[in-house]
Amino acid sequence: MTQRDRYNFGKILSVFILLLLTIPILIYGVRQNSRPPRIDETRSLFPGIAYERQALSSPRPIMVHKISIDLTTPGIRPFVNPGITSNDAKNSPRNRETIARTVTEFVDEFDLQLGINANFFHPFREETPWDFYPHAGDVVNALGQVTSNGKTYSAAEEGWSAICFLAKNRVVIDEKGICPAGTEQAVAGNDLLVKKGQPLAPPDYEAVKDKPYPRTVIAIDKTGKKLWLVLIDGKQFQYSEGMTLNETSTYLQKLGAETALNLDGGGSVTIAIQTPKGAKVLNSPIQTRIPLRERPVAVQLGFFAQKT
Repeated sequence: MTQRDRYNFGKILSVFILLLLTIPILIYGVRQNSRPPRIDETRSLFPGIAYERQALSSPRPIMVHKISIDLTTPGIRPFVNPGITSNDAKNSPRNRETIARTVTEFVDEFDLQLGINANFFHPFREETPWDFYPHAGDVVNALGQVTSNGKTYSAAEEGWSAICFLAKNRVVIDEKGICPAGTEQAVAGNDLLVKKGQPLAPPDYEAVKDKPYPRTVIAIDKTGKKLWLVLIDGKQFQYSEGMTLNETSTYLQKLGAETALNLDGGGSVTIAIQTPKGAKVLNSPIQTRIPLRERPVAVQLGFFAQKT
């Protein structure tokens, strides 16, 4: 190879390396610019289901996504993803309960109108954008009770509260995590944030590290006829940096919640709705620190509604 050839090869190599470094930055920039704009929005999604986005500036930049559901509206029906079937079990490790999927996959697969992430789960690992678990299709376990169409595949556990949907859209949040007989759908979370209309301080083990964080919360009013799904984006500097548990409790009390339950947070926080082109994410998930990248999760809670 002549000196000129080596020079040209060096230039080509430099350009190639520069492209390798630039492409991820460009992709990251595109994702950042594709997030929901930091402007307030209110709209009806489906009969009995309304959406509100709030772009808060104090005490820090926060994006709040609030779904209000009137459970008395005809056609509205909750649904939780089912557990592993007997066919799935043949190829699954022992004692695994369900298959991980993203919220958009859940909404599309079961033809729902909307869906959110629900229970905490394990095993879980998030090291780099390419080194994480679970991927979609991996088998996992949920923490706390999970019931789908009357079949409980993850039992109630101490320390995990549950929200239980019974016949005719009756709903209760049980602090001990044990749903009553006749429960048709149920998911679980770790902490009650509001009880009897009053905000609760985080438990001692959480209070020490009560920092702003992405959160998914489900709440009901005193009549049990109105349900709120509140999702708070986080881990995104100057866009949405999350809420503390104390701030979230106060927000929910002002909303009118009688009882509120904290579900899985962090990179799991996702809400998606059905559109003519398929499921669409309404918030800004942050799986592996990448904006708008969804995390496959163990349990999703969704709702059927009349199509507009």
